[in-house]
Amino acid sequence: MLAHKDLLNLTGKTAIVTGGAKGIGYGISYRLAEAGANVLIADMDEATAQKSAEELVAKGWSAKSLKVDVSLEADIKNMISTAVSSFGSIDILVNNAGIYPNQPIAVMETADFEKVLHVNLLSVFMTTKHASEIMKKKGGGKIINVTSIDALHPSMVGLAHYDSSKHGLWGFTKNAALELSKDNITVNAVAPGGIATPGASAGSGSLSAEQMKAAIAAFLAKIPMHRMGESDEIGKVVLFLASDMASYMTGSQIVADGGALLS
Repeated sequence: MLAHKDLLNLTGKTAIVTGGAKGIGYGISYRLAEAGANVLIADMDEATAQKSAEELVAKGWSAKSLKVDVSLEADIKNMISTAVSSFGSIDILVNNAGIYPNQPIAVMETADFEKVLHVNLLSVFMTTKHASEIMKKKGGGKIINVTSIDALHPSMVGLAHYDSSKHGLWGFTKNAALELSKDNITVNAVAPGGIATPGASAGSGSLSAEQMKAAIAAFLAKIPMHRMGESDEIGKVVLFLASDMASYMTGSQIVADGGALLS
């Protein structure tokens, strides 16, 4: 039995965090690095990813950045090989990268729907497929998917493609957990509610910045805790799932939403 001080210790482990440069992703990268993991920050925003990795290294932790488009399998394969060549293996995969352009069905094009599915869902199939092969050779690992409360209930009009991708991701999480359990690989999810991030307040798809602020205000009014969440509050849940604290969990989804689904 591990002592309580060792349960959250990730020293010697290697983690990949997609979309890990800012917002929820950086909150996750920070907590995993703080716990001792080697963290590969994989993100489309190369400059911010590098800056974030440098911030973690400046604290005496182990981190590296890599530009990755998770919708491209070639980039995913390069991400996997970079993690292995840089740190020796892969123990933790956090599928956090995602997009959420607001587009009512009436103006949504097939290409728009496909793009969201590629980034939010197909990418997770590809990362899971390739990372799990490395984990199998090592004898196990942890895969954590960042879904959304929209995997359980729609939050607003204009996210039909996003909600489809997140419902799909929750289904994929459960089935992957079933398949990979024999290889000592756990697959779990965290479903954030409204989180205060730079992307959440910017204009998205058919909504202007002002319209987005109004939508956020309406959503905030429904939250029993009367506040938006912080990125670190998702980072802490991911740390729990990546650690030995969650040793008997697979195929589960933790909702961190300030009670929003209660309303």
